[in-house]
Amino acid sequence: MNDAQARSLVLDVLSAIAPEADLAALNGAAELRDELDLDSMDFLNFVAALHKRTGQNIPEADYPRLATLDGAIAYLAR
Repeated sequence: MNDAQARSLVLDVLSAIAPEADLAALNGAAELRDELDLDSMDFLNFVAALHKRTGQNIPEADYPRLATLDGAIAYLAR
């Protein structure tokens, strides 16, 4: 998966979790939980959806790497 594909996937998943959010204005370095007002269940749903859509195992130790848009893109594109 390249960066553009990863970005598209992450934004698609986030739009399902936070449909009212303005994802076009999302700062790539900002914490998703703060920027999108996600609670812990929303974040777990985000991780689960990424796993389901990619088939990529995401261990709990890696969750902090998914905390920002840029981090999630880099993680999936690795």
